[in-house]
Amino acid sequence: MDIRFLGHACFELTDGDTRVLMDPFLTGNPSAAAEASEFEPTHIFLTHGHGDHYGDTVELAKRTGAQVVALTEVANDLAGEGVENVSDPNLGGTIEFDDVWVRMVPALHTSTTPNGTASMPADLVVGLGGKVVYHLGDTALFSDLSLVGKRDPVDVALMPIGGHYTMDRHDAVIAAELVGAATVIPCHYDTFPPVETDVQAFKAEVESRTSSKVEVLAPGETFST
Repeated sequence: MDIRFLGHACFELTDGDTRVLMDPFLTGNPSAAAEASEFEPTHIFLTHGHGDHYGDTVELAKRTGAQVVALTEVANDLAGEGVENVSDPNLGGTIEFDDVWVRMVPALHTSTTPNGTASMPADLVVGLGGKVVYHLGDTALFSDLSLVGKRDPVDVALMPIGGHYTMDRHDAVIAAELVGAATVIPCHYDTFPPVETDVQAFKAEVESRTSSKVEVLAPGETFST
């Protein structure tokens, strides 16, 4: 299974014919590795409704017919925008497809869609290609991050480290300890001045304090697991 970092908090997971886009903020993203028009996702999974995560979901879903999964209120907004294939779980809900599943787990953050609809945020636990990927969205540090791995041992954690809008790199080190993933890929940093941080310092501290390996990806780079 390949994990391609596309900038900010956007990732593409690929296994065979399954192509999952997570938080597809591409248009208007100064760190985006590609344009939205270059992608043909089979699925789109969203952590929450903020514009830097909701991004190009409507255009992508309408053009490709991708199956979208988002929390209930966000899903309702997407349906109102004319997106047809939308699943609307709430926190704790799991949606299963033939070769990929996704579960919504709690995040500590806020969420409002571009249409102004307030909702809860979520993190995403995704099973694809025999691996488990935990996208921590925009969460702050809180102790429940340790619970995900008790059900599904985490192979790869996609972890925000930029601070200001999410936990910073110092809290993210503690988050890495709680999650216990084999691999941590940092995200949500250096896109804009408020979220600039020292990713190499984060890598060094995580690897000195945990058994996790940190893979720092530039936008466009791929990690295979």
